[in-house]
Amino acid sequence: MIETETLIVGGGPAGSTCAWQLQQRHADFLLLEKERFPRFKPCAGWVTPVVLRDVQLDPGVYPGGLTHFDSFELWIKDIHIRLPVKQFAIRRVEFDDWLLSRVRERVVQHSVTRIERVNDGFVVDGEYRCRYLVGAGGTYCPVRRAFAGGDRFGEPGTLIAALEEEFAYDHADPRCHLWFFQHELPGYAWYVPKVNGVVNVGIGAGAAALKTKEMSLKNHWQRLVEQLDQSGLVRGHAHKPAGHTYHLRGRPPQEVPPGVFLVGDALGLATRDMGEGIGPAVRSGLNAARAILDGSQYRLTGIGRYSFPSLLGLKK
Repeated sequence: MIETETLIVGGGPAGSTCAWQLQQRHADFLLLEKERFPRFKPCAGWVTPVVLRDVQLDPGVYPGGLTHFDSFELWIKDIHIRLPVKQFAIRRVEFDDWLLSRVRERVVQHSVTRIERVNDGFVVDGEYRCRYLVGAGGTYCPVRRAFAGGDRFGEPGTLIAALEEEFAYDHADPRCHLWFFQHELPGYAWYVPKVNGVVNVGIGAGAAALKTKEMSLKNHWQRLVEQLDQSGLVRGHAHKPAGHTYHLRGRPPQEVPPGVFLVGDALGLATRDMGEGIGPAVRSGLNAARAILDGSQYRLTGIGRYSFPSLLGLKK
């Protein structure tokens, strides 16, 4: 049996940031991640200066690609707005690997299947014993499923269904475009150009609203593809989108036992306006680590429910 003070399940931004904070204070921990990094993950990849500060990332020395936007081309149905912002876009395949590289020596590739509460700690798969357990495995995190209601996760209306794709494309338009409520979609679509000839496009909407309106996300995806072609943003590309789901910010579960900390998408922290999850994931990872280190209560301090204050540079 391998024993450690803290066991972190999941090596995305929430888990790796929590691990990095523990490492800064020389705490004992292991991080279990089922995939081998770097791993490809399609994502718009929006990060604000606040996120860069939280993870102590200097854009001038960051080895991955980093795109800076000072405005968004925002469409609300037929109304066009050029919105001034302070925003960056990263590629998750690079950003997540950079975050995890800071704690690489404490990472074990392992897919968690069984978690038990034993006395004042936890045993994972009969191989790992810990006092504190951090669930950072995303929407389907095994820690959340074991201790926070299983599939009964999130408030009604918080589940988001998304289709997106990230691919190499010699884009001519360096601007970020966002389309809200097109064709009555209960959500929005995006076009995010990134460095080194990469583009991310996607569409996301409330799953319950889609069902109520008897709408198909795939049909809206096809409309997005047609719009990208007609506007000249993306032409001649054979699209192969990937689907995924996650939860917007709601009330946190009340039944989580002492010693268990849920962070990032495992807790459902994506912002309610833009569905942005990287910033909340990073900050929740920091907060969980500090609670473990200081023996204090885990709180969601500093994690906003909405993205626009940070996008506009209003959140310091």
